[in-house]
Amino acid sequence: MLARLMRAEAEGEGDLGMLMVGNVGVNRVRSGCLDFKNIRTIPQMVFQSPGGFEATQKGYFYQGARDREIRLAKRMINGERQHPASNSLWFFKPAGACPSQWFDQWNAGRFKSHCFFRPTSADCPNVY
Repeated sequence: MLARLMRAEAEGEGDLGMLMVGNVGVNRVRSGCLDFKNIRTIPQMVFQSPGGFEATQKGYFYQGARDREIRLAKRMINGERQHPASNSLWFFKPAGACPSQWFDQWNAGRFKSHCFFRPTSADCPNVY
């Protein structure tokens, strides 16, 4: 399921973009904080409502994951982190530049068209 999410959200941004989406997803499961206090599994994270992923509303998400995406998802589940998603819990694709904050969360950086946002270590120590 994580592999399908990574592909549906960021296939156009290559392996690194998909890894970053996976990084955010795994962080949400591990964090136990803020909007994700009750998220404990990958399916809960993927289908969280409100706050889930737009990709789940499109048919592409429901196609089977390919070996490549499965290998990338396993890397994230095994603890690999990719900057700027390392400690991030959110990402989005703005029309222009990344804002310095998004819903009171700080910008961690940008990769191609996605901006990544992280909580403070005080708010979410489990993502650090």
